[in-house]
Amino acid sequence: MYKKILLLHGWGGSDFPHWQSWLAGEIAKDYGCVNFLKFSNFDVPKFETWSKELIHTLNEFKPDIVLCHSLANILWFHLANKGLLPQIKDLYLVAPPSLTCQIAELQEFFPVALPHNLYAQNTTFIYSTNDPYMDEKEAQHLQEQLSVRTVKLENAGHINSDSNFGKWEWILKDIKDLP
Repeated sequence: MYKKILLLHGWGGSDFPHWQSWLAGEIAKDYGCVNFLKFSNFDVPKFETWSKELIHTLNEFKPDIVLCHSLANILWFHLANKGLLPQIKDLYLVAPPSLTCQIAELQEFFPVALPHNLYAQNTTFIYSTNDPYMDEKEAQHLQEQLSVRTVKLENAGHINSDSNFGKWEWILKDIKDLP
């Protein structure tokens, strides 16, 4: 039986064949409760708009599990630093970009400090050894600071459809296996 699952995409969205859209479909077709939030103007994201949309969704949907991909991790960190997040059961941080990312279109989101409280009982950090947005050394440093369950994927790029992460059985099984 699924809990309430919230999927948060990053810059550019996570349309099919991205693993997040696949996962939303898999959960829904098994009568699970899933919310795949579509942030406004995801090609040119605005920090304040995305923050309001996420806070509203968290308050209305009240998820048990949240899966962040890419820029959504950075948004989660900001809101955690401000104490604006509810406590959830499980949090997945998938392929966050560098905390000091220099992409011009995303500067409203950076830099960000790593929060002391992620507002989750359990957290899983998933990174790739060759992510173009966060090098392996920074990912390892982040893992050490977070001190959470970590999954390292070899040569998985940004863990998106560009790196062949559409159908991702592991993540579905991991969610199903949560207590």
